[in-house]
Amino acid sequence: MPYLFRYIFRRFFLTLIAIFGVIVLAFLLTRLLPNNPAALRAGPLADEAIIKQYEKQMGLDQPLFVQFSTYFGQLVKGDLGESWRTGQPVIEELGIRIPATLELALSAFFIALVVGLTLGILAAVYADTWIDQAARVFATLGASLALFWLALVGVYVFYYLLHWAAAPVGRLTIGLSAPPDVTGLILIDSLIDGDFKTFKDGVSHIWLPACTLAFIVSAPIIKISRAAMKDVLNADYIRTARAIGVSSWELFTKDALMNAFIPILTMLGIVFGYLMGGNLIVEQVFAWPGIGQYAWKALITNDFNAVQGFVILIAFVYVSLNFLIDVTYALVNPQIRLE
Repeated sequence: MPYLFRYIFRRFFLTLIAIFGVIVLAFLLTRLLPNNPAALRAGPLADEAIIKQYEKQMGLDQPLFVQFSTYFGQLVKGDLGESWRTGQPVIEELGIRIPATLELALSAFFIALVVGLTLGILAAVYADTWIDQAARVFATLGASLALFWLALVGVYVFYYLLHWAAAPVGRLTIGLSAPPDVTGLILIDSLIDGDFKTFKDGVSHIWLPACTLAFIVSAPIIKISRAAMKDVLNADYIRTARAIGVSSWELFTKDALMNAFIPILTMLGIVFGYLMGGNLIVEQVFAWPGIGQYAWKALITNDFNAVQGFVILIAFVYVSLNFLIDVTYALVNPQIRLE
């Protein structure tokens, strides 16, 4: 146990360093944006005096290290500052939009997990057959197609031509009221409320953006699960178990699958982190009111606090997932914490 506690403490300390590094980088990079946010906030007709007044009000006339120390002091207190575009606290605006992004990310993650693990395992079990070839082609397409292009093609085919999907205008049809807010996830809240009409409408809106994201992120899951499963199936202890008469089903479920899942776990954490922060393009195409769309609007208007808040939130999600995965590794494989 002392080894485990020492390992967890070390990983937690490295997590804090990573978050601090992201805060510093996000602060510096937003200051390198070409436009002056004070001029954007003042408007196109503002003169130099008004712009200077806004710069003083926004603290942009202070030295860079003073701006950072002020921002970091607020951040320690849980204050991400106010959005210069809307005048509202960034943490509140992100909190309002997180459920939409989380619902889309969870839906895409579930689809990608089922498709990725199924195709990856089948490709390993039936290696060098047409099943293996088909799975590898699927993964190659998912890794190579541009997400923006795929989203637009999906809208054109499934909404405009086939009418299988709802109009890409958000989470629900315009004019349809959302169910009472329990979790913030429309599909779950509508089921809790017994409102199957809203549930059906929500599914018609979410399935296309979720499948678009799942197609892209299932590619690394297929590759990792195929490689991990193939390595395990070719291991000496698997061949020995087969030789002594262990049934194929027991061998597959109790030995091969459990051992192959360890390297897959890391990829799943990376995939979910990407779905939370990297679905900005899909949110734009489908007018999905999540944090990705919020970050995009903040970026084009040089809304420093909003952009920094988004980056810090996604960084926190990433490093937290990695920390949990590392701890899980240590619990499953004692050699990791000994090393």
